[in-house]
Amino acid sequence: MEYRQLGRSGLKVSVLTMGTMTFGGKGPFAKVGDVSLNEARRLIDIVADAGVNLIDTANIYSGGRSEELIGEAMPTRKPGMLIATKARFPMGDGPNDRGSSRWHLIRECEASLKRLRTDVIDLYQLHQWDGLTPLEETMEALDALVRSGKVRYVGCSNFSGWHIMKAMEVARRDGRIPFVSEQIHYTLQAREAEYELLPIAVDQGLGVLVWSPLAGGLLSGKHRRNKAAPAGTRQFSGWTEPPVRDENALWAIVDELVAIGEAHGVSGAQIALAWLLGRPTVTTLVIGGRNEAQFRDNLACVDVKLTEEERARLDKVSQPPLIYPYWHQSNTASERLNDADLVLHKPHLKG
Repeated sequence: MEYRQLGRSGLKVSVLTMGTMTFGGKGPFAKVGDVSLNEARRLIDIVADAGVNLIDTANIYSGGRSEELIGEAMPTRKPGMLIATKARFPMGDGPNDRGSSRWHLIRECEASLKRLRTDVIDLYQLHQWDGLTPLEETMEALDALVRSGKVRYVGCSNFSGWHIMKAMEVARRDGRIPFVSEQIHYTLQAREAEYELLPIAVDQGLGVLVWSPLAGGLLSGKHRRNKAAPAGTRQFSGWTEPPVRDENALWAIVDELVAIGEAHGVSGAQIALAWLLGRPTVTTLVIGGRNEAQFRDNLACVDVKLTEEERARLDKVSQPPLIYPYWHQSNTASERLNDADLVLHKPHLKG
């Protein structure tokens, strides 16, 4: 297992993180999975034995049950195991039971600590943007949680580029602790993060955690052109993330993944994950699963070594177009682009 530094922090995390959205099976999350306590114990042992040192969850997953299962499965932490969780989404029916206010974040952090049966959360992440709460209040609340010893690092998830930059500026201006990471959706099927989020990771020194790196299973190789979604998959159960805007493009990507996977004697899923691990700025992939077989298959991706030709094939079949102002920058400012700019522009520059 390889370990990478989380942004500009001194913390090192495994290139694969254990995702636990499948734990609990309550409410809408039943469509994703229903991992029980005994199975959770076994799966945590499997990933820990493989060298994974970070478990990612969120308070909203199965209404807190995912966090509870982690706490019950690990009444004492495994040596070196880190825990990340999130807050922002509704955890009740009251007007203050959601968002990124000081009231909500501190209350939810304390509730997560109890469910996880731990004294400290290693990475506490804002799960989504809250445009109603002043960022001064949000960043002060996160800063207070770190300084009180309840949280070690803070990050964000599902923010746009300007959201991240505004939050980082507010934190630094007021002497608060800034984000150390961003958790984003980024796959061969959805490469929008390359426009701003990956360049920002370089510019701001943020670690990048990738959620749903197989696009909700669409890139696993189980879903194929002109075939119904297999029984037991998220799409078969009605899960709608991520959106599929161009079905023909999706199947072209899957065809290439399967072909390269067959050449390596591995699953298409392992090829998709291996491609991501070689992308600029990516720190760790949050892998999930309903069962042991899915976790073991995903874990094996660290042994897959793609050739430059194979990477080029995958790049070509999935390359997003340059949108404005980037096509204009590529045409007229190529001699003045920095390392952050080149995360997006490099494949498009001639010569």
